[in-house]
Amino acid sequence: MSVEINLEYAGELHCNATHGPSGATLSTDAPVDNGGQGASFSPTDLVATALGACVLTILGLVSARHQIELKGTRVHVTKEMVNTPIRRIQSLKTVVTVPQGAVQEPEMRTRLETAARQCPVHKSLHPEIDAPIDFVYLS
Repeated sequence: MSVEINLEYAGELHCNATHGPSGATLSTDAPVDNGGQGASFSPTDLVATALGACVLTILGLVSARHQIELKGTRVHVTKEMVNTPIRRIQSLKTVVTVPQGAVQEPEMRTRLETAARQCPVHKSLHPEIDAPIDFVYLS
């Protein structure tokens, strides 16, 4: 299955993207430390966003199959960049916070954690990117 994303350079390091199937749009800007205004998500911010959204989506799929309500589950991704030897993402540290009482059984926690670490975005990251996914279960 393929999906088309169309982008147009708007000048001053801004880009506008359109999602082919839905027509939804988003804009990007280069970060301040790389000559932009930081007025929107940068391309590497979108990688972090994609990881967090992918983890939540996978958790949603697994929880639906097992009749578990995960509404309110949060993901926090911390992106760190490195400039040498080239500018790239160094790490994407992800913390999933599950609401109190949502998942009590150790077997289901293991199932959810394993599924999250198999999300397609996480599996697509370069191996040099440090990308741990940790879970916090509120009690």
